[in-house]
Amino acid sequence: MLLTEAQTLDRVLGAVEPLGAEVQSKLVGRVLAEDVFASIPLPAFDNSSMDGYAVRAADAKVDGELAVIGEQAAGADRNLVLGPGQTIRIFTGAPIPNGADAVIMQEDVERRGDTIVVRDGVERGENIRIRGGDLCEGQRLASRGEVLTPARVAVIGSQGIAGLSVYRRPAVAVIATGSELRSQGERLGPSEIYETNRILLASLTERSNAVADVFDIVPDTEEAHLKTFEQARSRDVMLIAGGMSVGEKDLVRPMLKKLGAELDLWRVAIKPGKPFLFGRLGRTLVFGLPGNPVSAFVTFLLFVRPALWKMGGRSDLGPLRIPARLASDLSNDGDRPHYFRGVLKDSAFQPIGLQQSHALFALSQANALCRVESGHSLVSGSVVDVLLLE
Repeated sequence: MLLTEAQTLDRVLGAVEPLGAEVQSKLVGRVLAEDVFASIPLPAFDNSSMDGYAVRAADAKVDGELAVIGEQAAGADRNLVLGPGQTIRIFTGAPIPNGADAVIMQEDVERRGDTIVVRDGVERGENIRIRGGDLCEGQRLASRGEVLTPARVAVIGSQGIAGLSVYRRPAVAVIATGSELRSQGERLGPSEIYETNRILLASLTERSNAVADVFDIVPDTEEAHLKTFEQARSRDVMLIAGGMSVGEKDLVRPMLKKLGAELDLWRVAIKPGKPFLFGRLGRTLVFGLPGNPVSAFVTFLLFVRPALWKMGGRSDLGPLRIPARLASDLSNDGDRPHYFRGVLKDSAFQPIGLQQSHALFALSQANALCRVESGHSLVSGSVVDVLLLE
């Protein structure tokens, strides 16, 4: 019996638990295993947002003169005190002197020796960054399960934090099977082709916050399959492309069972990607993907990536779907939901190239997928949800 996408994903995610945590200092792209709170406000003190002059706003009247009594640069606070009718030269980021309540831009004054002439007035609080105006003590900076972006890492760095507890990245064995396959750089013989699924899946794995370990191509022999699977079972995940059907040379399922694997499901009702295997070999999760590259790509996005995200502690597991307008008609006469590859541009989705499971070039030009239910047709101009590939 074919399982639906929802049933398949529920079974996969139900078997997955987050891995343990580790303390790391290189944080961008990692997933937090703890909540992080601010202990230092931003800004940490009142400071100037401009090069100019610290003043009392009430004194800075147009055409009025103020006496320059000192200079405050960014860095050490000189603890200068501003009195009536006085001003202090100040620079961006410098602490605001006692008694000042505004900073007038240097473009708005005329400097005459030890005095300035005000050419444009200033309001109280103008051009001053107030302590804690951006970030308060005790404020949450990031939450457990969130991916650490460069901006999040920067704001955490503002607190002086050198290392954080993050979830361990899953180790993934990337495997391709087939005696007709050759690696890039090798000479092709008759009816042989260059293997591309390992390139595709290793890249997708790394971009799913996991670590890809690419294995040698597995020829169509029982001995080669058993040897490779034994080596790969020390990883967190085994990701196998090809050999998922029921032919004499499709050895993945029988060899996994020979090693004692528990296989939970085999086929799913989607196109492309019907032959999909999921199970466990000891502690190692096993995903078997179709050998056709588009099928492998689609099943990875729908089922493998959410599992890797959950193993890596990520709280948001859903793909990014956005509404788009169809630029042409789409029809699915088959008995399974069909994911059409296409280009999303200016909020319009246009199918592109061959919509077949072997069509690697068309996939390389696509940036989105559009799902059409079996037996359904959609007309140009319809609004649909599309799944972004990035």
